[in-house]
Amino acid sequence: MNRLRIATRSSALAIIQSQIVVAALKKHRPGIGFEIVEIKSKGDIDKKKPLWKLSETGFFTAAVEDALRENKADIAIHSYKDLPVAESNDLVTAAVLDRRFCQDCLVCRQKINSLKDLPKAAKIGTSSLRRKAQLLHKRPDLVCEPVRGNVPTRISQVEKGLFDGIVLAYAGIERLGLTEKVSFCFNPIDFIPSPAQGAIAAQARADNDEILKLLAEIDDNVSRITSDTERLVLHKLHAGCHAPAGVFAQIAADNIIVYAFVSDENGTKFINRRLQGLVKSAQKIAENLANELLKAGAAELLKNE
Repeated sequence: MNRLRIATRSSALAIIQSQIVVAALKKHRPGIGFEIVEIKSKGDIDKKKPLWKLSETGFFTAAVEDALRENKADIAIHSYKDLPVAESNDLVTAAVLDRRFCQDCLVCRQKINSLKDLPKAAKIGTSSLRRKAQLLHKRPDLVCEPVRGNVPTRISQVEKGLFDGIVLAYAGIERLGLTEKVSFCFNPIDFIPSPAQGAIAAQARADNDEILKLLAEIDDNVSRITSDTERLVLHKLHAGCHAPAGVFAQIAADNIIVYAFVSDENGTKFINRRLQGLVKSAQKIAENLANELLKAGAAELLKNE
């Protein structure tokens, strides 16, 4: 294990996230060398189709996973929120790294402090139905339009005046060193993020015990528990990763509090719930929260999307 191959998407953010994993591993095993193997995903090739019109899963992850299966890499790095919840038997998410920032943020042409400060009928770019539903639930007058491309490309579209603002994950902006572009961050309790947003997942083959043991050394327990709890709620709702639904979990001492919502695309039929309990019962809390949402009509909303 003198040199390990790290498979990742070829975007600047994906490369940075892989470097974060490499830096964490080097703290434990300074003698190991690393090689970054860049992979083009479907999401990197097709930059025009709105994300909510994609029917297949693994749009950003499948090609990277295939590199791992085909022994072109030893470790695969993903944004955890992009990984399908139902993992295949041959691959294991062996480490979830400290997510640090899970919230969304707004990038505008001018500095503002809240959604209330946006002008009437402001045009907001987002390719997320989750973000669109929450924006319109709070400000029905806003005009939400799809936007694709990497983070700097999206920000440049605001600066060129194509949008009044765009909503992005703060974690990506922070990792790219672009935080000065942010107008304000949303409170994740009030504007619920995507399950596992901000978390980095390191994947390995299930039969590679040596790599699994290595990755276990950088696994962050709190990030794994909160991310997996959020992902389980979405899974129990039978909602895809592009559905107008969000989940956010936070741990305080021995307790975990989980917030979730399901909506129609335009934020007019909006169901939100919260549930809390002991961290050791996180899985049961996730299942109960999903059941509460389903009883309140979430299944019907998701069926229509």
